[in-house]
Amino acid sequence: MSLAGASAWIALTRSAQAMQTTQSFAGPMEQDAYRPVSVPPKPGAAPSMTDEKRDELEHELKCQCGCVLDIYTCRTTDFSCAVSPAMHRDVMSMVAGGYGAPEILDAFQKVYGERVLMSPLKQGFNWVGYLMPFFALITGGVVVAGLIRKWGAREALKPHPAGVQVNATQAELDELQAALKDDA
Repeated sequence: MSLAGASAWIALTRSAQAMQTTQSFAGPMEQDAYRPVSVPPKPGAAPSMTDEKRDELEHELKCQCGCVLDIYTCRTTDFSCAVSPAMHRDVMSMVAGGYGAPEILDAFQKVYGERVLMSPLKQGFNWVGYLMPFFALITGGVVVAGLIRKWGAREALKPHPAGVQVNATQAELDELQAALKDDA
């Protein structure tokens, strides 16, 4: 192997080690996607929430390993992930430091951006995503109502059997009436 080939092989090996992707049930996971989120504890801090409230908060934060799960679900169901336990430790340290849910969410957003949230913020262009399903349902309802009216009007213009002339004797009509009574 030449020196250039060896250098390329070493560079490729190092880049593969740097990416540290593993395969899980949710797809490839980037184990090096974790970035520390740390803030100093508040003076005289006491834990700001119960374990249940902390778990609810973790349902609002998306694990950054590449899966589509929140921190709580990823760390409790996919034990091959190294990112969600680290993010969980950050949440626990901020809770122990006296920080509330909005402050913890803001700290994670400062490090990871809005992509760390399981649902987008209700501001700016994100409102389109929140309102579009309702707009589509209302528009669909108006279109369906209009079609029903149009079809109803078209049916009203068709001749009805009551206006049709029947060439039958009275005996035939009586026989038909008796058959209809028997059928009921």
